Amino acid sequence: MLALMLLASCSSKKDFVYLQDMRVGTKYPIEAKYEPVIHGDDRLSITVSCKNPELAIPFNVQGGTFTVDANGNVVADASGNSVEKGYRVDVNGNIDFPILGKLHIEGMTVNAVKELIKSKIEQGNYMKDPLVTIEFLNFKYTVLGATGRNGTFSAKGDRVTILDAIANAGDLAVNAEIDRVAVIREVNGERQMFMHDLKSKEIFDSPCFYLQQNDIVYVEPKYRKKDNEDRGWQIATMLLSIVTAACSVLWVVK
Repeated sequence: MLALMLLASCSSKKDFVYLQDMRVGTKYPIEAKYEPVIHGDDRLSITVSCKNPELAIPFNVQGGTFTVDANGNVVADASGNSVEKGYRVDVNGNIDFPILGKLHIEGMTVNAVKELIKSKIEQGNYMKDPLVTIEFLNFKYTVLGATGRNGTFSAKGDRVTILDAIANAGDLAVNAEIDRVAVIREVNGERQMFMHDLKSKEIFDSPCFYLQQNDIVYVEPKYRKKDNEDRGWQIATMLLSIVTAACSVLWVVK
């Protein structure tokens, strides 16, 4: 009975192997058209440039507090006051952009916002062929559950995969359910959960393979964190059972 219990508690190696259905030498398509979507409370760096730099200056001033030079550096005002970089998307999904006024950009991709700003500048005859550059200044995501460490992580750029997030969190813990990795995402004003199996290559086809701003990655544990203490009691109980069984066998033999 003890042997059966020990065998039942052992896990197969396959329970911990990532992407085990991929084959060496087989080619798999890559989603090359990934674009991050802008959400409320995102902070964006937006710069406008053109062949005549002086024409772009008015579009690179945020509330008169700082300017962005040709190298993309933020320059504080003459008073020397420190200012917060970038444009924050408010609760209504808008930003206040110089000259152009209020722009609703929540739910749009970065490229769509570039085209929006570019078209409004050209329609207003402010300049021809403007170049618009947009970068995230506060791209972040949260990792919870059975990983090496939990927390909220910031990323440089906006191309972070679910595997990157798990690696940055210290990989999966020994008690992780490798086929129960969830991504909780805000979609059209609602939160949705997408479940993933890291043992399958199908994770590459998931809409959550590339994380969006403020995504939550949750790895389900096989047992509670608190069970480290409980498992101590389980081991002690098992040892006591073994000793009891051994004593019973010796008594019968004797």
